[in-house]
Amino acid sequence: MGCYGDFFETAKPYIAMISLQFGYAGMNVITKVSLNHGMSHYVLVVYRHAFATISIAPFALILERKVRPKMTWSVFLQIFVLALLGPVIDQNFYYVGLKFTGPTFACAMSNILPAMTFVMAVIFRMEKLDLKKVRCQAKVAGTLVTVAGAMMMTLYKGPLMQMAWTSYVQPHGHGGEAPVAAIDPSGKEGFLGSLFVIIATLAWASLFILQTHTLKHYAAPLSLTTLICFVGTLQAIVVTFAMEHRPSAWTIGFDMNLLAAAYAGIVTSSIAYYVQGLVIQKTGPVFASAFSPLMMIIVAVMGSFILAEKIFLGGVLGAVLIVIGLYSVLWGKHKETQEKDDEALELPVASKTSGVYDDATFVKEIAAACAVGDDSECKKANGVKPSSDGHGASAV
Repeated sequence: MGCYGDFFETAKPYIAMISLQFGYAGMNVITKVSLNHGMSHYVLVVYRHAFATISIAPFALILERKVRPKMTWSVFLQIFVLALLGPVIDQNFYYVGLKFTGPTFACAMSNILPAMTFVMAVIFRMEKLDLKKVRCQAKVAGTLVTVAGAMMMTLYKGPLMQMAWTSYVQPHGHGGEAPVAAIDPSGKEGFLGSLFVIIATLAWASLFILQTHTLKHYAAPLSLTTLICFVGTLQAIVVTFAMEHRPSAWTIGFDMNLLAAAYAGIVTSSIAYYVQGLVIQKTGPVFASAFSPLMMIIVAVMGSFILAEKIFLGGVLGAVLIVIGLYSVLWGKHKETQEKDDEALELPVASKTSGVYDDATFVKEIAAACAVGDDSECKKANGVKPSSDGHGASAV
């Protein structure tokens, strides 16, 4: 039993992250179906973050009631900007990009997030760039490869890829044309969709940069997330009233629209946050980030089955480049984290044996202290209690 228990304990982070990628993949596919059925992405953002706020607020109120810092105007302004970057800009642009392209394409493009975050961290001097070190070279090279992959996905289409199962799920009509439900991420809409996903990812990276700064002044992540979702919901309502003039757009029943909003809010904005936080606490952010390409593979299979999604060679090659660049950036970040951990564990060089001074070293240090006038050490060496006035050591 002990062996099985140890195995399960070791496997838990892997099981959690793989399950999380299925959750994210389901969100992309369900959301795409909802958008295809005519739901306004502005309204979807409002409902999604309303569900997220309701589901995460109780945990924040209970678990962080004793550690929640005092709210200041500076922190509130940062939360306002975070809500604007995340729920409003990121989600709206991502949903438009998802609608114009497809789940697989949008997921693949989202993998440029680590590279974008790295570039912004360098710009804001949160990352030090030393090109003499291999880890920095890996991060720079990974960023360039990721950008090249994103450009390939945006600008190059290539021939249609035939999946093993597409003959069963993509019945062709007259002239060999794919059904109406098929997604063709090409042409003007595909190009615009790519740009929208890139803008959304840039907003997401900006959120990470600002959130890192905000958490230093408001060290209550659950409460911060609740406030971001709540303020984002209010902002999204204002944006929706300004952009969506159809009262019927707000109508939502027990249908795919409700499922998309509830699923995205509860699963990918609440449960996913909690699970990912636990995994990051145990294994670190590099381990958690390394599973993101798995979502793209799951979405590609689900999209082909459910949405008859078209996948082109340019998209596949671009996705491969993005994944290679992603892991290069993550490898460089992992090595940097290792270096910092090693530096933190290093002890000052002193003649110690198993943490205990030997007699010869002790005598030498006391003699050196006496030589520079540190009479507190001299008195301790001779069994005399030093004076408590704080002036035991004379200036050299």
